[in-house]
Amino acid sequence: MRSGAKVAVIGGAFVLVAGGIGYGAYSMLGDTGDGGGGTQSASESSKVKTGPPSAEEIAETSKGFFDAWAAGDASAAALLTNNESGAEPVLASYGEDAHIGKVQITPGPATGTKVPYTVKATVAYEGKSKPISYASELTVVRGLTTGKALVDWEPTVVHPQLTEGATLKTGESSTPAIEAVDRNGTVLTKEKYPSLGPILDTLRQKYGETSGGSAGIETWIEPADESQPDVNLVTLSKGKPGKVQTTLDAGAQAAAERAVKKFAQASVVAVKPSTGAIRAVANNPVTEFNVALQGKQAPGSTLKIMTAAMLLEKGLVTANGAAECPKDAMYQSRSFHNLDHFDLPDGSTFTQSFARSCNTAFIKLIDDTKDDAALPKIAKDVFGIGLDWKTGVVTTDGSVPEEVGGEAAAQYIGQGTVQMNVLNMASITATAHTGTFRQPIIVPQSLDDRELATASRSLSSSVVQQLNTMMRATAAWGTGAKAMGSVGGDKGAKTGSAEVGGQDTSNSWFTGFSNDLAAAAVVQSGGHGGDAAGPVVAEVLRAGG
Repeated sequence: MRSGAKVAVIGGAFVLVAGGIGYGAYSMLGDTGDGGGGTQSASESSKVKTGPPSAEEIAETSKGFFDAWAAGDASAAALLTNNESGAEPVLASYGEDAHIGKVQITPGPATGTKVPYTVKATVAYEGKSKPISYASELTVVRGLTTGKALVDWEPTVVHPQLTEGATLKTGESSTPAIEAVDRNGTVLTKEKYPSLGPILDTLRQKYGETSGGSAGIETWIEPADESQPDVNLVTLSKGKPGKVQTTLDAGAQAAAERAVKKFAQASVVAVKPSTGAIRAVANNPVTEFNVALQGKQAPGSTLKIMTAAMLLEKGLVTANGAAECPKDAMYQSRSFHNLDHFDLPDGSTFTQSFARSCNTAFIKLIDDTKDDAALPKIAKDVFGIGLDWKTGVVTTDGSVPEEVGGEAAAQYIGQGTVQMNVLNMASITATAHTGTFRQPIIVPQSLDDRELATASRSLSSSVVQQLNTMMRATAAWGTGAKAMGSVGGDKGAKTGSAEVGGQDTSNSWFTGFSNDLAAAAVVQSGGHGGDAAGPVVAEVLRAGG
């Protein structure tokens, strides 16, 4: 983390730009969120307003707050919020610690009680200055005791990335900047590859001091949680960045960025099966919480890759053997059915059930396994799920808890208590493709000699061959055919959909491989796996890497 020593404000940190109603007129209107605030006489109390603030009140309050903030009067601005004690130190640090001045705030039209606005200002420190601009919004509420219209205080009012307990600072960074490069030496920046922003911040925190660089002058957000990386906002002086090698591929990353932007909420990861090297990570929207690497949700039928491996290992099915696929199946009083209650004719093979994503074909084989823990065992022993992956950044390993009865049955088709993210599913696909788990990494192991996770065993060559046969069928003529039609090379796939929390439209999941690249994607509320997540995976696979 950074030392970020405080220094006094130098020469006129703020200038009042907005005119109109002065903030001084509101200096007695403060109110606290817990019902506190100044005392009132009986006559005053009888005049306290209730109900939502009017449009006029919203305009006047927000304007007064903006005027005070722009003028650098933290006390007056804080008095116009419903949490004076929480707001004042944050507003004061804007000039004192972050050295942000010449503030211009331009409000947009209010939508209900919300007022959007843009901030344009200048960061000035030790003779160096740079502009800073961003957009945020505030909400105007009625004070609990005064009845006055007040700004509902949140740190995001000052900056959209500012969280509770975090601070804005400008000064010499204690951690040198890094120049992250892809596997071919191409420089990776958050400006060109927005999804990499949180990853690059983490790599800087972990490897900046040992990468050979020197400190620069920056404006950053320092999180309250010291384990989280600082968020760099402005670089006034670069210093000398240290070089950090990654396993990423700029071409695959660019394709991943383009693909996820086609949906409101989407994530994708690509992994090289022969090495575990992560080639691309992308999310839309981009947040500090990296959904692709840290998310936890049911992956739907994409998990049938793992279930199929378990059934094949136990000799309960073969790729070309018959597998019953009725419209519905019951297991311990819990009913399961296929999409639109389809079925397959007698004599259909397990490959056909896999390629068509037949739930009941899997459910009807549960009794034959005679072991509710069979799926959790293979998840850990073969696919490396839950082995504490050390990728180089924060990731979640996925989870297949031991369950019994109907809940265990739901796991067979990727529902119930199974929790995965697209990194996990890309790794599961990579393991199925080669037969051996190779822990995903985003920086070489040699960078810090960390111990990588290793699974206790591999799949047999027979099981690997059959899994690949079934995935190839899915890509050729099964549920993944449309999405994978544009992908070349030796290719395979598996589709999935999963409903979480009773949502109206299921999440779309898709995973696949092309030659020595595996990728998995999820599109929230995207519907069938091949419709939304499939094209995301296909675009990344086409880029290679």
